[in-house]
Amino acid sequence: MRFQPLRISAFTVCSAAGAGRQATLDSLQARSGSLTPNDFGASPLPTWIGRVPGLESAALPDGLSQWDCRNNRLAWRGLVSDGFIDAVKAARARYGADRIAVVVGTSTSSIGASEEAYTRLDPDGRYPADLRRSIIHTPHSIGDFVQHALGLEGTSVTVATACSSSAKVFAQAERMIRCGLADAAVVGGVDTLCGSVLFGFNSLELVSPDRCQPFDVARRGINLGEAAGFALLEREATTGSWLLGYGESNDAHHMSSPHPEGRGARLALQEALKLAAIQPGQIDYINLHGTASHKNDEVEALVVAETFPESTFASSTKGWTGHTLGAAGIVEAAISLLALEHGVLPGTLNLNTPDPVCGPQIRRENAQRDARRALSFSFGFGGSNCVLAFGRSDL
Repeated sequence: MRFQPLRISAFTVCSAAGAGRQATLDSLQARSGSLTPNDFGASPLPTWIGRVPGLESAALPDGLSQWDCRNNRLAWRGLVSDGFIDAVKAARARYGADRIAVVVGTSTSSIGASEEAYTRLDPDGRYPADLRRSIIHTPHSIGDFVQHALGLEGTSVTVATACSSSAKVFAQAERMIRCGLADAAVVGGVDTLCGSVLFGFNSLELVSPDRCQPFDVARRGINLGEAAGFALLEREATTGSWLLGYGESNDAHHMSSPHPEGRGARLALQEALKLAAIQPGQIDYINLHGTASHKNDEVEALVVAETFPESTFASSTKGWTGHTLGAAGIVEAAISLLALEHGVLPGTLNLNTPDPVCGPQIRRENAQRDARRALSFSFGFGGSNCVLAFGRSDL
């Protein structure tokens, strides 16, 4: 029952930075910002967003129309990228449809469809006929959709732990495989823009009117984004990068603010390094949570500065994608995997003057260098923390 590393035999990502791995890599290399002025909703807030274009005019294929909504359209766009569906079909042939689990993270699921339904109530106060589909008004909408879209019949779970949701799916899937509940797992995360998210974060005074500036002394808050990403985890695969370990914790401190000393973040980090049997000096790249909110960046920078040597390369990629909430974990895991595969370490977009709390590990400019091991940090509301450890395929 001891932990054993798993192969990530396939993965895909779709965000404002691009649809698919190559488009995302191109955007990172070009340092082309993908955030745009907010045009979402009837009364857009004055902010910037990471919007995936074309979702309003997209449609799900025949046989999946009962799950149709913005969130599941974005999930479908992710699934059809990078040959991911074909990789799952091959795994289904090897293991059987009932032996592949689905573990998907989200923070809002299809709440945007429920919002729309309330704006279009019929004269009797009921949802409009086209939105009387109960599955899209439940938290498990995304997990149910992905399982049916991929023709899988094993355990299907939707994880909702705020911004750590689609990082924690890796940990949950590993435990399921280790305990014999599945032979492989599709993990991922999907979150789309909606009024509840935009106005909710704005009410907390966390939304920036400018492009987000992670770790900058002038940072003013977050930019929200939307994204989908998926990965296939297997114990028996012979190719693909490695999931080397993970660490999870909870601050037990505050509903929306991190522990001022980063106690929970440190616990998750220590556990990930321990499970992966690696030392801080062996980490080549860290994809930081780096939302550009004042407290989160300050605490995270402190933890990094006190744990890692100066040579470690760390950055936030929120300047490309925005903060994609429940999808942030899988998006930034995918970027970490791209860094290991191609040696492209993305810097921190929009970072002009680093906050004095930042150590030399947090970099502004991209670098091209050999990278063998990476970490991805995800720290969510309620103090829900997860750190993932990845290794290059040739480890």
